[in-house]
Amino acid sequence: MILKIDKITETLLRESLVEDSAWNDLTSKAILSGKKMGKGIISAKSDCVISGLPVVKKIYQILDKKIKFKFLKTDGDQIGCGESVAEIEGPGITLLSGERVALNFLSHLTGISTLTHEFITKLENKKISIFDTRKTTPLWRTLERYAVCMGGGQNHRFNLSKKILIKDNHLILGDGITNCINAVRTYCGQQTVIEVEVENLEQALEAAQAGADVILFDNISPQKLSIILSKLKTKAILEVSGGINLKNIHSYSKFAINRISVGALTHSAPAMNFSFEIEK
Repeated sequence: MILKIDKITETLLRESLVEDSAWNDLTSKAILSGKKMGKGIISAKSDCVISGLPVVKKIYQILDKKIKFKFLKTDGDQIGCGESVAEIEGPGITLLSGERVALNFLSHLTGISTLTHEFITKLENKKISIFDTRKTTPLWRTLERYAVCMGGGQNHRFNLSKKILIKDNHLILGDGITNCINAVRTYCGQQTVIEVEVENLEQALEAAQAGADVILFDNISPQKLSIILSKLKTKAILEVSGGINLKNIHSYSKFAINRISVGALTHSAPAMNFSFEIEK
């Protein structure tokens, strides 16, 4: 997957530099002349799955188009503690003024890709895909979902205009599963892929009967899921979400389901630490 930096993301990067006054780094301006050149190396300070190197490059290009950026690793690579991931060369003031913003993005995105990889490893079932959710940091959605992919995961619908997902509140306001599905078919067309969130066997059976293409089991324990699946006969894609973490995800690996969606991938990933050292 190639990261495509859209207008929202580029604005985010620029505003992050503005927030940090990257064009008015008082300390660096006081100590360095504008002609002082340097080369810096970014290195990982823990084992991780790298994600965000193109973002770091873009940040420095926004600061100064003359900056030379060399990838030493590729997003998605598994990196050991101490390994160098990128080399940046240019005016010393620019190297220092962009450092914190660049490392903040790199640390957060690498945290997401690393956590995603850990979920996949703990699951131990390659037939079940790990998906993210829309529980992303506002304006970071493109970057965070890219990081999920770099960790081996997949993306759920990107936003509200992409795909149909009938949730519990839709069911309340729309008078139940069958009525909601029929309304979507009428409004969007008969070939529209419809996903429905269910919480029990009765709802799952109704969703299957009404022709749901994807059935999402929300906050259902492995024990309860086992009972439901034993009585549910459907060709729909089956998804599980809600309350799934690194401690319990393996207990879902035995089921004949297609995917598990985890909000924690984007809203709770711990940042990975990196260093940026100027060569003497």
